Amino acid sequence: MAVIELRDISKSFEQHRVLHHVNLDVDEGTTVVILGKSGVGKSVLLKVVIGLIRPDHGTVQISGQEVGRLRVRGLQALRRNMGYLFQGAALYDSMSVRENLAFALTRVETLDDDALEYRILGQLRLVGLEDAIDKMPSELSGGMRKRVGLARALITNPHIMLYDEPTTGLDPITARDISTLIKDMQERYRLTSIAVTHDMLCARIIADKAAILNNGMLEQQGTLEYLEKSGDSVTRSFFASE
Repeated sequence: MAVIELRDISKSFEQHRVLHHVNLDVDEGTTVVILGKSGVGKSVLLKVVIGLIRPDHGTVQISGQEVGRLRVRGLQALRRNMGYLFQGAALYDSMSVRENLAFALTRVETLDDDALEYRILGQLRLVGLEDAIDKMPSELSGGMRKRVGLARALITNPHIMLYDEPTTGLDPITARDISTLIKDMQERYRLTSIAVTHDMLCARIIADKAAILNNGMLEQQGTLEYLEKSGDSVTRSFFASE
């Protein structure tokens, strides 16, 4: 059953068409990877899904709710069930790792100090960064920042995850580690996820299905094995670059 349904989504900024009649279903407990070159609208698509950007045309339904019809409280309730890993992790530089996770959690739950510490430590343990709890973001490597960002996104126990270029800027070994961690978290929590990327290594590790975003349209959809056999030149270019 589809948890996320995009129907005929179009979005332009002034004269620049970014998304054009996009249709996509994401079934429960699966990860769909949107492959596309930089600047083709992948991040815009995620922001449309979570309701940060309203499409010019079309509808987004999440768990049966039409996002465009929700008012502020409805959107807030919906987003409490969603996690978002930003491209640069988007940690608050003035807060420690502990404070970054606490800030996310205390916005949706009321916990005493002991319960809060327990949840934070448990989440950091899952991403292998329990010892970094008192570090500041400036003290972390790129890979560590991504792990903390993932821990923060998951600490509210979302059912849906959105990943914006989760491995960008990372070396191949760290990119593999982050991708494997995302896959592990997917299986542990049975998350329904959309990830946008141009990294085929990441896609091969985390994708149940994939789609190619080109010229504002999802031109090809299916398993990576299916896409790899495509005669479409744009689709084949992703596999040729591996």
